[in-house]
Amino acid sequence: MAPAAMSIAARSLSGAKPVSYWLDDPARPAALPALTGDEHTDLLVVGGGYSGLWTALIAKERDPDRDVVLIEGHEVGWAASGRNGGFCAASLTHGLANGVERWPDEIAKLEELGERNLDAIEAAVARYGIDCAFERTGEIDVATEPHQLEELREWHQEIQRLGITGVDFLDRDALRAEVDSPTFLGGLWDRRGVAMLNPAKLAWGLKRACEELGVRIYEHTRGLDLVRSGPGMAVRTPYGRVFARRVALGTNIFPSLVKRVRPYTVPVYDYALMTEPLTPDQLESIGWKGRQGLGDSANQFHYFRLSADNRILWGGYDAIYPYGGKLSADLDQRPETFLKLAEQFFDCFPQLSGLRFSHAWGGAIDTCSRFTAFFGTAHQGRVAYAAGYTGLGVGSTRFGADVMLDLLAGEETERTRLEMVRSKPMPFPPEPFAWAGIEITKRSLARADANGGHRNLWLKTMDKLGLGFDS
Repeated sequence: MAPAAMSIAARSLSGAKPVSYWLDDPARPAALPALTGDEHTDLLVVGGGYSGLWTALIAKERDPDRDVVLIEGHEVGWAASGRNGGFCAASLTHGLANGVERWPDEIAKLEELGERNLDAIEAAVARYGIDCAFERTGEIDVATEPHQLEELREWHQEIQRLGITGVDFLDRDALRAEVDSPTFLGGLWDRRGVAMLNPAKLAWGLKRACEELGVRIYEHTRGLDLVRSGPGMAVRTPYGRVFARRVALGTNIFPSLVKRVRPYTVPVYDYALMTEPLTPDQLESIGWKGRQGLGDSANQFHYFRLSADNRILWGGYDAIYPYGGKLSADLDQRPETFLKLAEQFFDCFPQLSGLRFSHAWGGAIDTCSRFTAFFGTAHQGRVAYAAGYTGLGVGSTRFGADVMLDLLAGEETERTRLEMVRSKPMPFPPEPFAWAGIEITKRSLARADANGGHRNLWLKTMDKLGLGFDS
């Protein structure tokens, strides 16, 4: 990094608060009391992020008389659900390309289900009056290197061959007419498949909707263990127990109460910055009147979008796996990553030199080797789980909630018949092999970005095996 660039980047971070912008909100609801004593219920949902909230809500929508309890170890929306970029995608497969590669015979159905799922989220936001700045503006995948542009052009042709509509190829001039950066060479605009929203307000709105339907929510109530109890299950908590006929686990990156599930996910720490609000002149200098979400096409990619008050969220690039899968609040802050992100921001938008960042934060994402969620049951169908969303859980967790409820009901549905639902990813190996493999993959991806996209033997082997590492 040149000294001048470092100085500009460092100054831009001088007043940044070390907390998620979304969670740093005076409208944040007060925490509900912890569970003390014993509870009995038809359905226990463990986890108060999107996965658990959608499960509890849909369970009550399906059967208003069903008794539902949700427990959350901290506060609703506190973890990944309150720290992400607020990109709510229709894709259930971590992007169309990943879905085509893994489930080519099912991709048409998966795309249809994904579109219906995003429509259902939009409808729920309206139905329950959730004020989460929902904007269905779409997303543009941006090329910043010539090989990326060619890959996007070829992929657009494949999309057309598959009969998928609503995705437009933008050349350099067309893209810069939408959002102006000297680094942009072209892009693909998915016009309807992604919405922008305030992720924390979505979680808080779902919490309120659940309460209104009669779900009993206990915060600061961690599930400690899961055991059989008569015809149902029991979950022990710090100050009590919950006895339930059925249990849905939406704990994602936190250790599953079904221990055999744990090797399938690893934590990846992702980081983001939020600017102060742009002035009208600053906004005019970059255009962006369509307010689309954007992401560049590198292996080490950035994602960026406008907030409701015209701040720019800029995140991604570094994906940090801590040795042994350690989860720690200390890892939420990484100054060297924030400095790198700030420098890259001003490379992308030099016309915004002098803009400052108000917030800098990080958090853990649960990733799996196929990049998209997997599902299953335990204890003779009394327990269902979903995990491994790998960064696209804002939208697909609602689909996962439907899957878990189908599985708990023992129903065969269009969801449970999917190969994606019936199969599992490859588990990660134990340490030190997991750390070594992930480090080799990360370095290989960085070299590919610097070498015209050329993938070395390691990456080609991983591709052939259907394995990977992503955030």
